[in-house]
Amino acid sequence: MKLGVNIDHIAVLREARKINDPDPVHALGIAQRAGSDQITIHLREDRRHINDYDASRIVELSPLPVNMECSIDPQILDIVCSLRPHRATLVPEKRQEVTTEGGLDVISNFEAIAQAVQKLQEYEIDVSLFVDPDFEIIAASADTGADMVELHTGEYANLYAMLYTNLPHTPHAIKELGLSRQELKERLSKALGDLENSAIYAAQAGLFVAAGHGLNYQNVGRIAAMPNIIELNIGQSIIARSVWVGLKAAIKEMKGLIDEACRCD
Repeated sequence: MKLGVNIDHIAVLREARKINDPDPVHALGIAQRAGSDQITIHLREDRRHINDYDASRIVELSPLPVNMECSIDPQILDIVCSLRPHRATLVPEKRQEVTTEGGLDVISNFEAIAQAVQKLQEYEIDVSLFVDPDFEIIAASADTGADMVELHTGEYANLYAMLYTNLPHTPHAIKELGLSRQELKERLSKALGDLENSAIYAAQAGLFVAAGHGLNYQNVGRIAAMPNIIELNIGQSIIARSVWVGLKAAIKEMKGLIDEACRCD
């Protein structure tokens, strides 16, 4: 299984002080030596972390394929087409959100998304759609002509955190949901089943399947063990871990967990 390392949060750290350090470009060679298969970045409309200059240098200098996440905003699409990364992953984008929450509404926005897919492919850019694990949405994604879907693992990751991490917010989150631990376990099991079944369905529809969002060192194994998923894109947890052990070690550790899960399956 391939690992795409999202380096956005290196730029988040830089932007906290509005200076030039750390430079996300410096992560490229480290990621390659650590065994990464891909670099992932998100060029947001508000440029809150990765900016145009970053994106240009990363695509030009990366020894690994670059997966550029972006919205279907025409100006953003023009930039992506001009840079011609290996892949563009179309994602929903709201400026008020901390991170991307939820997948694309491919059904309601079918024409706009299909046009974006066609435009990117004209520039020989592979296209992936970031979607929820839902059969109807996946079927619509295939109809757009996209090459790939990336399944949104956020619900699974959130439920896993509520059940198995001892963070201060988790008891409050469980109480707000009004569910017992047993009910949470049932929802977690359903979320896993939805992801696994959606991966099978997408593969049968002729789509390559990736997954990502909220994956970390504790919860990645169950997703990595799903045979129809060929790639995981992981960012925040790897960059957070790198603060303590260094980026190379953090990537190697994540890659090792993924490889172990694949072997066990």
